[in-house]
Amino acid sequence: MKIQHHGQSGLPFGKLYALLYLFTVGAVAINLFMLGLMAQAIGIPALPPVTALLVSFPLGVPVNWLITRWVRRLMDEADNGS
Repeated sequence: MKIQHHGQSGLPFGKLYALLYLFTVGAVAINLFMLGLMAQAIGIPALPPVTALLVSFPLGVPVNWLITRWVRRLMDEADNGS
């Protein structure tokens, strides 16, 4: 899949992706851990924090791609004044 780069200023998509990746992984890890805590209500054992963190690294890749697209679009809108 090719990503369009027309009219962009500031950070390129790849650098923005790398910059946001750790924040995205952290958010995914927190959400997974909280989901594991809520799952205890239906009898599923709690998800340990380290497991949530390890699972969040591969899950963070597609989530970060979506977040980076969203942030890039917001940056482009701000640059264009719309």
